[in-house]
Amino acid sequence: MKIVAQDRLIFALDVPSAAEADRLLDQLQGHIAFVKVGLELYTAAGPAMVQRIVARGMRVFLDLKFLDIEETVRRATARVASMGVDFLTVHANRKALTAAAQGREGSSLKLLAVTVLTNFDSNDLREMGIQRTVQDLVIARALLASEVGCDGVVASGEEAAAIRQKIGPRFEIVTPGVRPTGKAVDDHARATTPTQTIASGADYLVIGRPIRDAADPPATVAAILAEMQAAFDARQ
Repeated sequence: MKIVAQDRLIFALDVPSAAEADRLLDQLQGHIAFVKVGLELYTAAGPAMVQRIVARGMRVFLDLKFLDIEETVRRATARVASMGVDFLTVHANRKALTAAAQGREGSSLKLLAVTVLTNFDSNDLREMGIQRTVQDLVIARALLASEVGCDGVVASGEEAAAIRQKIGPRFEIVTPGVRPTGKAVDDHARATTPTQTIASGADYLVIGRPIRDAADPPATVAAILAEMQAAFDARQ
């Protein structure tokens, strides 16, 4: 089945208010199909914002990176599942992932384990007392996520190929920190272009600031989708 790029681009709606979110969504209605709601917007606008996005006919990736005691994660995940969200992030901790899997039972919610944030490098890991390389840690956490029944992971484009090789084709890889060629990488230590990311095996690309801050967001989305579609076609 042909992959349609519009289904695989997730716009990171990282804005400080519901009004700003609605303004951007009005501009991009019909151009994007999938939206990421992260900590900033969820803190400002809460579940009501998620419901408004779903009502627009768009899919939602709720990026809250759960990590807490099992009962809290289980119950919070159940609430997310009831909202019609497609993807939810949970940190790659065995107890948290297992609890989230229990909380989403009976729903279509997909769980994504956060492996290593894309602004981290080996120096950051050493400061946390972790002696593994970034790639080794990402692979270990991806294998854990697969073992406990998660649907996929969040990982940079630099690790996608290794994850795909270890776990196989049915495991979702969602990649943030994607930057169109010529755009600044901002605070991402392991950024990749759409072409690089897709060639490495990623399924979904999360792109925020290059779209949000563009003079013409719909035109920027169109250019990104054209690059993505060419890369998906070449991969297939």
